[in-house]
Amino acid sequence: MSGTSLSDEAVLLERRDGAVAILTLNEPGKRNALTPAIRVALAEAIDRIERDAAIRAVVITGGPQVFSAGGDLTAMKADGLAGGRDRFRLLHAIVRAIVKSGKPYLAAVEGWAAGAGFSVALLCDTIVAAEGARFVASFPKVGLVADAGLLHTLPARVGQGRARQILLQANPIGARTGFEIGLVDEVVPDGTALDRAVALARAYDGLAPLPTAMAKEWLARGIDEVLDWERSAQAALFQTADHHEGKTAFLEKRRPAFQGR
Repeated sequence: MSGTSLSDEAVLLERRDGAVAILTLNEPGKRNALTPAIRVALAEAIDRIERDAAIRAVVITGGPQVFSAGGDLTAMKADGLAGGRDRFRLLHAIVRAIVKSGKPYLAAVEGWAAGAGFSVALLCDTIVAAEGARFVASFPKVGLVADAGLLHTLPARVGQGRARQILLQANPIGARTGFEIGLVDEVVPDGTALDRAVALARAYDGLAPLPTAMAKEWLARGIDEVLDWERSAQAALFQTADHHEGKTAFLEKRRPAFQGR
């Protein structure tokens, strides 16, 4: 694949394959958690891509071991309701940029896509999952509600009934099960998700871009209402004892003792 990245030490690697842009989350020491640095880099890259007419499709991946473990719990500190709401400013800019982009986005998932990492995968129009990929909406395990648009994208993919089970039970879903319920579009052998996603992305170079953009514009209807709601709801949950307990229990690797407060 052709193209360049700033450095293998960058938290987001960016390269080109013809008309396809490939973005790789690159913080394996944190299992590609959505750290503040990754969010800034992702927002900047998406803005550049959106303004580049030569790019016809975008692939997001997390490398061979993990797509993304979700939110960075070590940096998850919110100073009151206002601070909690402000935390979503950049994340929601990323969500809107992907969902409302005129360009198709594809996710190439190897390993875990958990919490907000799951949400990012579902922002994409096509999900290619390796056999060993696993998805989980783990938010209730740390006293939070699904965010990054998952309350919009998940029901759109699997329907309200299955979405309820995934969101409320927080059980992991394997790639094959995900394919059977419409969560995943293709399942491929481990280690080949990126190659397959790029191959699918190349096909958009032979399709008119304006109809694609218009179809995506229609499918994005409703995302703003979800984001506005989750911003307020999650900001309130950040202040709860249950969130503190869930976060502490996760970092201490023990079972949480939630009290509903």
